[in-house]
Amino acid sequence: MTPTRHLLRAALLAGGMMGTTLAAAGEAITVYKSPTCGCCSDWIKHLEDNGFEVESHDTTALNQIKVEAGLTRNLASCHTAFVGGDRNTGYVIEGHVPAQDIKRLLKEAPQARGLAVPGMPIGSPGMEMGDHQDPYTVMLFNDNGQTRPFAQYD
Repeated sequence: MTPTRHLLRAALLAGGMMGTTLAAAGEAITVYKSPTCGCCSDWIKHLEDNGFEVESHDTTALNQIKVEAGLTRNLASCHTAFVGGDRNTGYVIEGHVPAQDIKRLLKEAPQARGLAVPGMPIGSPGMEMGDHQDPYTVMLFNDNGQTRPFAQYD
């Protein structure tokens, strides 16, 4: 996301305009996934259940999309999404990131490339298996691949 977009987003949030707009219309998110992945479809349902307007694309070029998005191997999961803009200007959302964390990202608008839940932890949205939940961390990452924890689930 460009510095100009961050400033615009911050100004809209400060004025209370963006929160109202997003709540009223829902935030658009574009998801790229394998055509045969069931957990990706379950994550999309999680997003829709939490107010996101999802545009989903089945692709066999998922690795190329990940490379173009600046994802490193240690951040990779089974699907890649973009929110708050297009593939060049929006945030990257990699893997089974909870909707509440995406909403927080959009609200806080940090200088970052996006969020990732590396791997496919059991119990994350779309990976539910009864009451079992593996601990996992939602990572915030920048264009240089540097990361820091954004949310923790135990």
